[in-house]
Formats: sequence, C-alpha cells, structure tokens
Amino acid sequence: MPENVSISQRENYEPSQFSEFLWWLSTAEKELLVDSVVDRNRFKIVGMTVLTTWLFATLAWTYFFSTIIDNAFLFVALGTFMGFIILTIDRALIKGITKFNKNRFTPLLFRGLLALTIGVFMAQPAILYMFNKEIKLQTSLDNEKKKIQKREELDAVYKIRKTELAEQKTTLQNELNKKYTDVSKARDNYIAETDGSGGTGKIGIKDIALAKKKEYEKLDTEYQALAAADQPKLNTIEKERQTIDDNIKKEELLFTNYFNDGFLTRIEALNNLIKSNPALQFRYYLLVIILMLIELMPVIAKTLLPSGSYDEKVRLREEMEKEIAYSNMKKEQELKEMYNAMAKTNDEEAITAFFSITKEDKSEKIKAFSKRWRDEKHETFDGLWSKMKKEILSKQEN
Repeated sequence: MPENVSISQRENYEPSQFSEFLWWLSTAEKELLVDSVVDRNRFKIVGMTVLTTWLFATLAWTYFFSTIIDNAFLFVALGTFMGFIILTIDRALIKGITKFNKNRFTPLLFRGLLALTIGVFMAQPAILYMFNKEIKLQTSLDNEKKKIQKREELDAVYKIRKTELAEQKTTLQNELNKKYTDVSKARDNYIAETDGSGGTGKIGIKDIALAKKKEYEKLDTEYQALAAADQPKLNTIEKERQTIDDNIKKEELLFTNYFNDGFLTRIEALNNLIKSNPALQFRYYLLVIILMLIELMPVIAKTLLPSGSYDEKVRLREEMEKEIAYSNMKKEQELKEMYNAMAKTNDEEAITAFFSITKEDKSEKIKAFSKRWRDEKHETFDGLWSKMKKEILSKQEN
C-alpha cells in the first residue's frame, strides 16, 4: 500500500552535490531555495557563470605568474590563490545585487567598474598567450631598438672625451706629417743635387750637395726626435680610445643581459605590435571585450535574470529574523530589569534588617566611647568625635 503522506510533504526535492555547489557559488541559501522550483535553475546558471569566471581567472593568473616565476609549483599555487580571490570578489558582488536594494544604481555602477578593471587586467595574460609567436618576434625587434638607443646614449656620454682625443691625435699627426714632408723634400733636393737632376746640375758630392745633405740629416734627426717624443702620446691616446670602446662594449653586454621576456616586456611588445599592425588592432580590442565579458558574466547574469520567489523568501526571512532578534532582546531586557528590581527589593530588606539589628550595638559602643573619654581627661571632644565617625558612622556608597 502507498504511504499516506501529508499534502505539505508530498514533494521532497533533494538537490545533487553539484547543484548545491553551484548554489553556493551563486550565494544562494539552500534551505530557502529548495522549495523555489523556478529559481533553482536561475541560481544554477549564475553559479555556472561564477564557476567559469573562477576557472578563467585561475588559468589567466597562473599564466601571468609563469612569465615571471620559474618554479612551476609556486606559480600554480599563486595562480590558484588569485583565482580564489576573484571568486570571493564575484560572490561578494552578486550577493549584493537584489531587487530590494533602495539604491541599486550606485552599487551596480561600483560593481561594474570593479569587474571591468579586473576583466581588463585578466584579458592581458590571455591575449599574450594567444599572440605568443607574434609577441616574441616583436620583443626581438624591440630589443634591437633598445640596443641601438643604448649605443647612442653611450656614444653621447663619451662623445666629448673622444672628440678631445681625436683632436689631440690629429694635431700630433699633422705635426709629424709636416716634419716628415720637410724631411722628404730635403732628401729629394739632396738626391737631385748628387745625381745632377736638379740644383746646379753637376753630378757628384760638391759643397752644395754637402750642404743639402747636412740640411737633410738635420731635418731627419729632428723628425726622429719628434717622432720619439710624440709616439708615446699617440700610444696613450690610442689606449684611452680603446679603453672607451671596451667600456662601451662592456656596458652594451651588461645591458643585453637585462633583456627578458617577462610580463611587462611582453605587454610593451604587444602595445608596439598593435601600433604597427592595424589589422591586429580590431581583433585585439574584440578579444579584450570578449574576455572582459567573461569576468562580467556573474554580475550581468545576476542583474538580467528576473527575480522569483527566492528573493521574496529571503526578504521575509530576514525580516522575521530581525523581528525575532528584536523580540528576544526585548525579553532579555525585561528579565534583566525584573531581576534588578527584585534584587533591589531584597537588598533593601537586608539593609533594613542590618541597621535594625546593629542599632542597639551601636548605642552600646557609643556609651563605651563616652565612658572612656570621660575617664581619660587628656582627650579632647574633637578626638572622640573623630573616632566615632571612623568606627560607628556609615559611609555613603559611590
């Protein structure tokens, strides 16, 4: 025979664990949602959007940390942690979206701006992953430009000194060249005089030839002395110029070692790629909008889906809990006040009895004080009064 179930208990819906998980993601209260047939699927939809955003945020942040951290365990843990933070923010955002909010526009605007900011940032790692090959190529080009710019900056730093060294070298070289020209001219005159091709036209060593020979030898000696004096200077200049070139190469090498494919470097390459590639701009902004909408899905879904009986139950339940809390506090206050009143009555009776019982004892003690004062002639009345106040009279309670 079928069991006779009361009308109020004929339908007993038991959600699956996955449904309960989706409801938790959508910040719904299971006890109130079980009996709301239509709202069950609505909150499942909201929960699915939160789940999708959570997974997307975890993957995006994990890839972001993988670009700056080499330890796989560490960047996976950090990506999971940041994904959990996004989940917490999304749950907080959709929890505050209800049809009963008196001021819905301002909170919704704030939530939209927050979700927009998070969505734009989360879109960056995903886009970097999609355009990985193009970004690597652009990064290489950017690094070459940076090398050229660095070389220009280094040349500008050493330009003044290199110009000074070049001028000094030119001066010394011109001086040597001029002296060498004079030596060559004297040598040619001497040879022409000896072979008869020039000068007097007489062949052989004569007085004029000997004079030209002495002139040539004198100039050659001066040239050798000048060369011996200027060559160390030229060597010093050349050594300093070589040192400057070596420093420039060393600085360039150190600068090259700083090159990397980190997140900011890739973002910079992406921006340069977008500027130089109009065909990519439209697709880039389209992807940003799509990925941003993924982050906005929970807020959009909670805002667009109509409100059902669940929200009404939440409102009524919250009002009931407020009334019960107020009633409980009121009862607690009344009980405390009654306790205080009865305690006051009992304390008054105890105090009355205390003073009534000790009245005769006080009189006896006063008589004892008076007798002692009478017997002791040297004690003043004021001294007796001070003792009476200290040991017999009552003190007011503070």
